[in-house]
Amino acid sequence: MADLPHQVLQALDKSSIDDTAVTFPDIETGAMQGALSSLAARSMVKFKPIDIEFWTLTPEADEIIAKGSHEIRLLEEVTKSMEGLKLADVAKVLGPAGKLGQLRAFKNGWVKKDGDKLVSNVVEKPEDVTAKDLKTIKETGTLTDAKEMNELRKRKLINKGKKLSYSVEKGPEFALEIKKLETDLTSDMIASGSWKTQTFKPYNFDAEGAITPSGALHPLNKVREEFRQIFFAMGFSEMPTNQFVESGFWNFDTLFVPQQHPARDLQDTFYIKDPIKADEPEDKKYWENIHKVHEEGAFGSIGYRYPWSADESLRLVLRTHTTAVSSRMLHKLAADPKPARFFSIDRVFRNEAVDATHLAEFHQIEGVIADYDLTLGDLIGFMDRFFRRMGVDKLRFKPAYNPYTEPSMEIFAWHAGLNKWIEIGNSGMFRPEMLESMGLPKDLRVHGFGLSLERPTMIKYKLSNIRELVGHKVDLDFIENNPAVRLDEDLV
Repeated sequence: MADLPHQVLQALDKSSIDDTAVTFPDIETGAMQGALSSLAARSMVKFKPIDIEFWTLTPEADEIIAKGSHEIRLLEEVTKSMEGLKLADVAKVLGPAGKLGQLRAFKNGWVKKDGDKLVSNVVEKPEDVTAKDLKTIKETGTLTDAKEMNELRKRKLINKGKKLSYSVEKGPEFALEIKKLETDLTSDMIASGSWKTQTFKPYNFDAEGAITPSGALHPLNKVREEFRQIFFAMGFSEMPTNQFVESGFWNFDTLFVPQQHPARDLQDTFYIKDPIKADEPEDKKYWENIHKVHEEGAFGSIGYRYPWSADESLRLVLRTHTTAVSSRMLHKLAADPKPARFFSIDRVFRNEAVDATHLAEFHQIEGVIADYDLTLGDLIGFMDRFFRRMGVDKLRFKPAYNPYTEPSMEIFAWHAGLNKWIEIGNSGMFRPEMLESMGLPKDLRVHGFGLSLERPTMIKYKLSNIRELVGHKVDLDFIENNPAVRLDEDLV
């Protein structure tokens, strides 16, 4: 017996094939597709896929064909006796199908209730349409009456299936014999000249290459890179942020967070067990200035007026904000004061309970601008330009309190999807006693602002739970398949 490609050619030689499932009923779809693809590659045939829908019967439907529908069987039980059938006996006689049969028989008007009995309401036994329709579906795979089909589907007596078939016609190189096509041009063919008489398999330039396994950028890194490009375009330099462990001095004291502040409690901050303490900073004058401002006040500040502890200042912590890095950079700037713009995007750590919107580890975006005679109006104007580059053009500012900035402002943006204002960042002007303690001149002022990386990422990727973005429950397909976002599209 000829193999499948030759069978197709022989059948096609007589006439075109409208449906391979009819012409070759015993051949599986995969085998047929392989044979047709092979012949099509030689331009011997052309084929098109055909999606064929069909219906199959459930075991309950097969039982109805064999024994009759539930309603007809109920009617038969009712008419066995002149007295009818007691309602209490329906389940005993027909089992679980009795209740459905009773409902269907009532609906069809075949039976009626007479006291505690069911009696016949018809003179002649009606046709069992349900069994008849199911038998038709079993033989043909479908039914012309769409209403009846829908009813049978609702009763879960039939299941929908789909089958792939093909229509086939002759191609330009049609023949009953299949020529062997060469796939490679060899050195022997060139040397002997046989390549001139060989028939080569054409290249399929439309074929997709095999997917190469590779890594993928996390959505946080994609959004992070977008922010970096915005900062670079606005003249910022990136600060080094690879030091996750800081002393309390740089993380809190230089930013004038008092040593009794709740943010320094164990329930809010991760403290390092070993080693416990850091060395004192090399700039002893700066160390003494910080001590003096906290304990007595200086540079126009009355201070917090409490006994400042050097041991507390040197305790090591996982940094709670990247502002500690900003403080280091501004201290370096004091050696050669001049206008500057710095930014950082990196991880910070808070001892917080994990929920849908909070993690113990997250990313902070921070920027600082140092220049002479800056004002609060300059900060508001810059915030407007910065967020416009992210696609945010409706901002509000609300007075706030930060230990190291005065005045301070929370930044709110209008979220069209949520139809409300949402907080997206914090900002302010660094306090004079913070800057002058470092040795910066009085007229060199510094703007500071920050926001989280996770919030805009969740908005852009339409996530409601932060654990869908980071952590062990993240869907790897989500990481691999989501495109990079552009922040110049509407963020909110």
